[in-house]
Amino acid sequence: MVDRGASALSLPDDWPAHPHPILALNRMGSFDWDLDSGVFHMDAQAHEVFDMRLDEYDGNPESLAIRVPRPEAFRLDGLVSQALKDGSENYGAYFRIRCRDGSLRWTHTQGYIRRDETGRPRRIIGIVRDATEELAESEERREQAAEHEARRQQTSVVQVTTAALAHARTVQDVIDVLKDTHGITHLGATSLVMGLVEAGRIRLVAEGPAGSFVPGTMVTRIDEQYPMSEVVRTLSPCFIESPEEFAERYPILWPNITDLNVTAAAYMPLIAQARPIGAIGLLYSDRSGFTTEERNVLVALGSSIAQSLQRAMLYEQEKDLATGLQQAMLPRTIPSVPGADVAVRYRSASLGRDIGGDWYDLIPLPGGRVGAVIGDVQGHDTHAAAVMGQLRIVLRAYAAEGHTPATVMARASVFLHELDTDRFATCLYAEADLSTGVVQVVRAGHIDPLLREPGGACRRVAVEGGLPLGLSAEFGRLEYPVGTIELDSDHTLLLCTDGLVEQPGADLDDGMQTLTALIATGPNDVRDLADLLIDVAEERGGDDDVALLLLRRRVLDAPQAGGRLQQHVAPGDPEALTGARHMIRAAVRAWGAEDRADEIELVADELITNALMHTEGAAVVTLRVLAGSDRRLRVEVEDSSSALPRRREAGESGVSGRGLLLVDLLTDVWGVEARGGGKAVWCEFVVAERS
Repeated sequence: MVDRGASALSLPDDWPAHPHPILALNRMGSFDWDLDSGVFHMDAQAHEVFDMRLDEYDGNPESLAIRVPRPEAFRLDGLVSQALKDGSENYGAYFRIRCRDGSLRWTHTQGYIRRDETGRPRRIIGIVRDATEELAESEERREQAAEHEARRQQTSVVQVTTAALAHARTVQDVIDVLKDTHGITHLGATSLVMGLVEAGRIRLVAEGPAGSFVPGTMVTRIDEQYPMSEVVRTLSPCFIESPEEFAERYPILWPNITDLNVTAAAYMPLIAQARPIGAIGLLYSDRSGFTTEERNVLVALGSSIAQSLQRAMLYEQEKDLATGLQQAMLPRTIPSVPGADVAVRYRSASLGRDIGGDWYDLIPLPGGRVGAVIGDVQGHDTHAAAVMGQLRIVLRAYAAEGHTPATVMARASVFLHELDTDRFATCLYAEADLSTGVVQVVRAGHIDPLLREPGGACRRVAVEGGLPLGLSAEFGRLEYPVGTIELDSDHTLLLCTDGLVEQPGADLDDGMQTLTALIATGPNDVRDLADLLIDVAEERGGDDDVALLLLRRRVLDAPQAGGRLQQHVAPGDPEALTGARHMIRAAVRAWGAEDRADEIELVADELITNALMHTEGAAVVTLRVLAGSDRRLRVEVEDSSSALPRRREAGESGVSGRGLLLVDLLTDVWGVEARGGGKAVWCEFVVAERS
C-alpha cells in the first residue's frame, strides 16, 4: 500500500544530530539516506522496527534484504524512484518485513526529500514504524492488497521495459535493457536466458548470472529436449511450476541448474511476423506457480521483446551490409611510398546503419610523385558510399593517366555530374614530388590542409579553391586554381574530412584552431599522431564520419643532387599546357630560383610550343636541379621527332622564328640530345644557392 499523500516531516536541517522528541515518544525509528554516498543511516529504534541487531547492518540499503522480501523491495524502489523523478517533496508507503522468526508484519515508512538549489535530490530523511496495530485487517485482505500491488507492479515493469526496448538498436541493446535494474528482473526472476533461431538451431545470446552457464547449450537443435527448443517448436509458452515438474520434463537440463535453486520457470517463444526468431526464459527461486494474470503479463512481455529483437536484427543486418559496402569502396591497403611515411585512419559515426561517403586514397605516380586524396560525398547512406567508391576509382584513373591536378579535379566533377545523382562531393587532391618537396594542391569545396613542422608547430595552409565536385560541372565553373606547398624534410601534411574539425556549438574556424593546437602537441610519428586524432574523434562522438591522411616527407639519408619534376603535354590539350606552366612556376618558386623565374618560364614555354607545333606527338617536360660547382636548374623538352631544331630568320615584322634566339639569349647553356626515336632540347640556368 502506498500513502503518497503523507504530510512532510518537520525535521531540523542538522537531523539526526538532534532527533525529534516526538519520534522517540511514539516508538518511531528514523533514518537518513545520503543519496550521493548511498549510505542509509538508521537509529536504534529503526533497528528494532526492522528486527535487526546493530551488528547486522552496515549502512548499505541492500543489507535490509534479509528483512524486506523481494517483491516489497521492488515496490519500494519504484515508489522512491518515481518520487525523486517527479519532483515530490515526500512519499509514504506500507510494506511488509519478514521478522527473525519468519513471520510477516506490516511496517510504515515516510520520507522527506531534500534537494539542492538546482532541484537535484541529495538526501532523504524519514521514519519507519511498526504498523501492525494500525492495519488490523484480516490476513486475507492484506494478501489480496499485496497481490494486487504485485500485479500492478508487474504491469508497470512491462510498460517500463517496453518503453526502454523502443530505444534498443542492436541485439545487445535488447539484452542490456532486459538485464538492467529496471528491466525484466524486477518481475522477480533469478536468472534470464535468451536464444536466437539460426539455421535450424538455437544460439544462446544471453545467460544468467556468472556460473549459471550449462555446457553444451550454447548451440542446440530445435528438436532437442530443452524448454527453449520446445517453445520454438510449438510456438506456445511453457510454465514450469515446481522443481519436480522441471526435473520430470527436462531431465537433461535440470541436473545442471539445481545449484540455482529454481522453484519455477517461464519460457516464451519470441514470434515476429508469424515465425519464431528466438526464445526467452525466466527462472524463479521464490515462487511456485503462475496465476492467469501473471501468465498473460509474461506473454505480453514476450511479444514486446520479440518486436524489439526483430528490429534489432534487421538493423544489424542493414548496418553490416552498409559497412561492408563502405569498406569495399575504401582502399584495402595503402602502398608504401619511398621517401615518405604515410598513415590513414577512418572512423564511422555512430549513426546506426547510416554510413557516410568519406574517403581517402594514396596514388603512386611516375617520377617519384604521389597523389593524396581526401573527400566527402554528401549524405549518410549506401548511395553516398556507392558514389564515393565510383569517385575514388575515377580520381585514381585520371591521376594515373598523367593529368594535372586541376584537370583531375575538373574531370571528376564532370563525371559526378553525368552520374545523374543529386549528390555533390567536396574533395582535396595533393600531388607531391617527394624528391623536391613541391606539392601541388587543388581544393573543391573541401577544408584546407594542415602543415606540421618537425618541432611541432602546425598551421593551416590556405588554398584557393573551386566549387565542390558535381556543382562546378553543373554551373560551368570547372577552373580549379592550383596552390603550391613546399614540404621540407620531416614536415607532415594532414588532409582530413570535416568530421574531425566540426564540434557542437563551434564554427569551422574554431574547430580548425582546436585541431591545429592538438596536432602541435601530438607525437611526431604519423601513425601515433593519427591514432591520437582518431581517439579524440571517438571520445567526442558526433554525427559525421572521419577520414584522415597524414604524409610526412622523410629526412633524406644522403645529400641529393636535386629534385626532378616531369609533366606530359598532349597535343591539342590546352589544359595540359596550362598544367605544365603551373608546374614550372611552382618548381621555380619552391627551388628558390625566383630571380630567374621570368626567363625560365619564357624559355620552357617556347620549347614546349615548338615541340607541339613542329611534331605530331606529345611533349614531355622535365625539370631538375643540378648540384656541382654552381647550382643549376635544367629544363628538358622531349618529343618523338628526330629532326633537329634550326634557326630561321624572322624578318623585321615576323612573329615566328625567334624561338631559338630567345633560348640562346636567356639561358646559360643549351643543347639537343638524341633520345631513341626522338630528341630532347635542354637548357640550363645558373641559380643562386638556397639560403
